[in-house]
Amino acid sequence: MNAHKTEKAVAALTEKEAADELARLAREIQAHDTAYHTQDAPVISDAEYDQLRIRNAEIEKRFPTLVRDDSPSRRVGAAPAEGFRKVAHATPMLSLDNAFARDDVVLFFERVRRFLKLPPEAAVEVTAEPKIDGLSASLRYEKGAFVLGATRGDGTTGEDITQNLSTIADIPKRLKGQDLPDLLDIRGEAYMARTDFLELNAAREKAGEPVFANPRNAAAGSLRQLDPAITAKRKLRFFAYGWGETSAALGETQWEALAWLKAAGFVLNPLAECLKDEVEAAAFYERIEERRAELAYDIDGIVLKVNRLDWQARLGTVSRAPRWAIARKFPAERAETRLNDIGIQVGRTGALTPVAHLEPVTVGGVVVSRATLHNEDEIARKDVRKGDTVLIQRAGDVIPQVVGVITKKRPKGAKPFRFPQECPVCGSLAIREAGEVVRRCTGGLVCPAQAVERLRHFVSRNAFDIEGLGKKQVEAFWQEGRIQGPADIFRLEEKDGKAAPPLAECEGWGETSARNLFRAIAARREISLERFVYALGIRQVGQATARLIAQNYGSLANWRRAMEKAEDREGDAYRDLLNIDGIGPSVADDILGFFAEPNNRDVLNGLAGELRVEDFKAPEGSSAIAGKTIVFTGNLETMTRAEAKARAEALGAKVAGSVSAKTDFVVAGPGAGSKLKQAKELGVEILDEPAWLDVAGR
Repeated sequence: MNAHKTEKAVAALTEKEAADELARLAREIQAHDTAYHTQDAPVISDAEYDQLRIRNAEIEKRFPTLVRDDSPSRRVGAAPAEGFRKVAHATPMLSLDNAFARDDVVLFFERVRRFLKLPPEAAVEVTAEPKIDGLSASLRYEKGAFVLGATRGDGTTGEDITQNLSTIADIPKRLKGQDLPDLLDIRGEAYMARTDFLELNAAREKAGEPVFANPRNAAAGSLRQLDPAITAKRKLRFFAYGWGETSAALGETQWEALAWLKAAGFVLNPLAECLKDEVEAAAFYERIEERRAELAYDIDGIVLKVNRLDWQARLGTVSRAPRWAIARKFPAERAETRLNDIGIQVGRTGALTPVAHLEPVTVGGVVVSRATLHNEDEIARKDVRKGDTVLIQRAGDVIPQVVGVITKKRPKGAKPFRFPQECPVCGSLAIREAGEVVRRCTGGLVCPAQAVERLRHFVSRNAFDIEGLGKKQVEAFWQEGRIQGPADIFRLEEKDGKAAPPLAECEGWGETSARNLFRAIAARREISLERFVYALGIRQVGQATARLIAQNYGSLANWRRAMEKAEDREGDAYRDLLNIDGIGPSVADDILGFFAEPNNRDVLNGLAGELRVEDFKAPEGSSAIAGKTIVFTGNLETMTRAEAKARAEALGAKVAGSVSAKTDFVVAGPGAGSKLKQAKELGVEILDEPAWLDVAGR
């Protein structure tokens, strides 16, 4: 569980207590969102994070009038490897929301019913299958022939591994059957069976080569071989589980479509079932968990998907995950080991994060020597001390963390840990502001740790994604003085001729590798607005928020002008910023704080002379309402507000939280109040629900 084990039950909260609790949860969840989305460094497990969001949702349900503008419920929130051609997915390869307990799955079914406006007793049929621990891949078929295979990548762009996937016997080169779709994009998981994994590692060990940590790593490494002949020697397999773009429907339900895939020649997981409700889903989970150890392949949970495809279409997606599916993960594996020391890492926002340095121990097939201690409150709560024997788990089988201390094994004289009041990197004062869960270095850009981490984020996969410029290279270039700020990256080749020594003569480099790096940098002189905004590393601005900014302001120039005007907290520009559905006062403060810093403005000016930031482009095939601003008010009868909002955003519209002169439509249902009145006063076009459905094309 999380750090708030003794929380008061939601049913027992007073209105004042509920308001205070929602404020705390908004701060805490936002801090974790920042750590996950903008720092790629989550500090709590998925299960702990989900519990925070669940508690927030439960309080909001009991006290709907207390829902905050910056509520987590109002926010939505890896890329191609080097050496492979980039491939854009016609339909994004989404990730899945996770559940770690039976109650989480029950809540999933409840959310589906609420979204679709189904009665509580309505049956929601789902398909269920084991969650294979492998590498997701997309297979494109044209007129039944396999023409392209790609990795998931960042969900939008993957890497072309067609030749490698062609070596897998489970993947048909030509589909069986008549009247095949002209275009079909199959999704599935490439994996390695345990026996094949053990044979591969034995052979590598005998040859003096490093062994793979687990079957998933072996499968991923095999598929990313530049020589397909090497991949062909590895015994890889493939389970199909879904599809993306298709020119013809495969059925009316997920189960029917899976049957079609099997008939077409794909291998499906034989343990998959069609279940009628959450009770059967819970029983399926228990059956699979019992059989986990005896299966021929690694799994880390089960996947549930709403069976009816028309319901899937209505449910849509939120951020980068579908509302119609969920993964229930198995409990994290645990082990005991000795905590040798507690170190402090400084992130790009100055956050001081404690890290446990451990006696190496194997957890879930992976050797763990470091684990997160979250923050100073967690250290104090768990009373973690140097020399303690601690319990380690890999949360979600991924993130190592210290669960607790085995106090009976504590060595004599072990002293409580004192969290530093100064930055261990630059010596600047480290402060913890009211309401914050972390302590931060005040050194800013004079702190080497922050400077390097910000540069690392700038070139990270979901930002500029520059091949050949990884974390190690960024740190080395910074220490050598080649790169001190983002704009220096694009001046690297120009300055290289004057450098002593030039990059090609440095250790680990050569003419070819240096030339390839300069070419990769040049290829990033054009970038989308949402990637650029994300790359800036503004606190609380992850990928989802960056896209909201890009969608609402359209161009970098417009955004900069608007943020300059928004410094006037009484002006229209500030109200427009807050009016973006998903941006509350806290996020707005961080955005404006970024622009208020002269060094940040200098960074933007420097980059302006080195690259071109593309204006935001509405989704292909978007309707006549693309780019329009819509406000929903009152009760809708044929769909929930959440479904209406999702539908509008899918069509390229911008959904606002309040009415202004810039609003294009107000969709008003029964019970509409002040927003409807304001729309009439401003002369904004008002649509009832049938008219909205006509506009939305449904």
